[in-house]
Amino acid sequence: MKSALFAAALALAPMTAVAGEAYVLDSSHSQILFTYNHLGFSTGMGMFSGFEGTIDWDKEDPAASSVEVSFPVKSMLTGWQERFDHFMSDDFFGATDDEMVTFTSTAIEVTGENTANITGDLTLNGVTKSVVLDAKLNQQGDHPMAGKPWAGFDATTTLVRSDYNLGMFAPYVSDEVEVTISVEAMKAE
Repeated sequence: MKSALFAAALALAPMTAVAGEAYVLDSSHSQILFTYNHLGFSTGMGMFSGFEGTIDWDKEDPAASSVEVSFPVKSMLTGWQERFDHFMSDDFFGATDDEMVTFTSTAIEVTGENTANITGDLTLNGVTKSVVLDAKLNQQGDHPMAGKPWAGFDATTTLVRSDYNLGMFAPYVSDEVEVTISVEAMKAE
């Protein structure tokens, strides 16, 4: 749930830019969606948004690029207050107001012209595990309204809730959580 939640989210950077340029995530256009099976009857969904992060993007050596992202657990959106309250309870996160989800990239493997596998450390619910994001560069260029360099990325991964001590009700509520990340980043000032 605290999916990478992205966090991961966001280690997406290194496909093509100028060596060593810093980019910051556009919090208003970046989100992490997660889905899980609920008792075989439905697909539960949620989202994290409004997170912060930086990308150090090296065009000449993409493997030398890096990404760092963080966001509060309590920024989760579920569409139903009682579900949010349950996720924040001791059954799942037992989340405090200042508890953060973090992702820090550790390796980048370019797999195609606009794709990469980004490996990083995801810290979720006090547990740090390595995750791999299957990332794609959507577009890069000058933003038509902001008038400065911009880039957009998507990524996917699958997390196992029980790896992060969040496995309550598994297997009835799926232990695997599908994560979809979409971010925009702007060249830092």
